[in-house]
Amino acid sequence: MKKILALILVFVLSVPAMAAYQSPEAIISDALSMIREAGSSGDARDIAKTIKTSHAIALVPSMLKAGFVFGGEYGEGLILRQENGKWYGPSFYNISGGSFGFQLGMEQVSLLLAIINEKGVDAFLHSRTKLGGNIGIAVGPTGRQFEAATDGRARASIYSYSLTKGLFAGLSLEGGVVSVSVKRNKQYWGDKITGIDALSKPATDKRVQPLIQALNELLKKAK
Repeated sequence: MKKILALILVFVLSVPAMAAYQSPEAIISDALSMIREAGSSGDARDIAKTIKTSHAIALVPSMLKAGFVFGGEYGEGLILRQENGKWYGPSFYNISGGSFGFQLGMEQVSLLLAIINEKGVDAFLHSRTKLGGNIGIAVGPTGRQFEAATDGRARASIYSYSLTKGLFAGLSLEGGVVSVSVKRNKQYWGDKITGIDALSKPATDKRVQPLIQALNELLKKAK
């Protein structure tokens, strides 16, 4: 029994290693593919409208969810802030979580997080912030749910969309822990930099420009 439990623990703890990227540029490249896919989805218009009204967008191109009694999830991503039609950043971050219960298997999903207010943005700028509670996170609205969810009366701080098998659907990240990736920010910016400082820099670097262009193309569908 101890050997089985040890194997389960090794399996769950190995999730971050399996989901890790080689470089910030690899994260950006996969985020670009994800945004292009979002633009061709049936819910592109509602997703674009949600992004258009947001303060920032956070992307996790590849989040690995694995479980064998104990479960774990881990992903690396980036956040871009938008203000007056311009984009700033990126800052890189990690998101992780765990669970217990009957579960078996492994799944890989992509996440698109529209961050609606400054409280939501702050969650991605500090160490080990837990989503939920004061940092409300909800399934991203589509279709008939869109107007009701975004009428200004009962907004969450973050709306999440997940991409699996070419379809966007709701995914709850309640309880997930977000941490700034000091390593990735240093690799990208060439020096140790805080998430706050990263999101104050215009997103003009040639490495991120294809992603910015794809986001702007997606936003055109909000009209």
